[in-house]
Amino acid sequence: MFQIKTFIDVIKLPLSSLKKHLSSTQRLRLRVLWQDFISIPWGRDLSRLGSIYGTDKSEGHGYTGHYQRHFSPLKYSKLNLLEIGVGGYERAHSGGGSLRMWRRYFTRGQIYAIDIHDKHVHQERRITFFRGDQSDREFLRRVADVAGGFDIIIDDGSHRVTDVILSFETLFPQLNSGGIYVVEDTQTSYWPVCGGNSEDLDAPGTTMAYFKQRVDGLNYREFMLPGYTSNYFDRNITAIHFYHNLIFIHKGDNTEESNVLVDNCLPSGDQSNA
Repeated sequence: MFQIKTFIDVIKLPLSSLKKHLSSTQRLRLRVLWQDFISIPWGRDLSRLGSIYGTDKSEGHGYTGHYQRHFSPLKYSKLNLLEIGVGGYERAHSGGGSLRMWRRYFTRGQIYAIDIHDKHVHQERRITFFRGDQSDREFLRRVADVAGGFDIIIDDGSHRVTDVILSFETLFPQLNSGGIYVVEDTQTSYWPVCGGNSEDLDAPGTTMAYFKQRVDGLNYREFMLPGYTSNYFDRNITAIHFYHNLIFIHKGDNTEESNVLVDNCLPSGDQSNA
């Protein structure tokens, strides 16, 4: 750890010579120490924290306002948060801003992160890093086993539609009831380079088409399909919120019966309109 004594010694040096006296890891620790200090008055404001810690969730995309709305009821909860993607690509010391934003906002939270590149340098108190590929189901399950499940999962990884869907289908069952799963940067659903499609907006296999289908699953009890067998997502998704390039999926018990249909059929002799 970058100790306070070292910090005091460093600030005595001329600013112009700081870099030659510090390693890349020490510069990162110094920057985080400063960010933690100036963030003290803004612990409840995700947009401010995003700017301080340098994550594009705040200024690049404007996601933090939506995060504030959905996450504020969980702020003081003891929770596990997983973020797929640390940022900075292959540059080990780059990225990590959103992890520290979450660590600062959720004061009782344990933050977990995965990335295909080695980002262990960003591991610190209450931030745990795992290196691996989000398209590897077994790797994702191992991370969930180590953490003991999650209350929040954020996919800010490769943004390839196949990876987004595979990660969701693997990790959503590892999300605790009452938890929230978030998919960022859904614009790639329209980009062929990421497996998307702009010409057929309901093209099978794209991120948006997949989650639009999940919307119908919210009302599976109302399908007039005798013998319909509900799936895990039908029964465990209670709400889906779509924003510009952003989706929030809330988990809970969605087994409420229809107030009209019985086993996806009108009761015998009942021809009334709902």
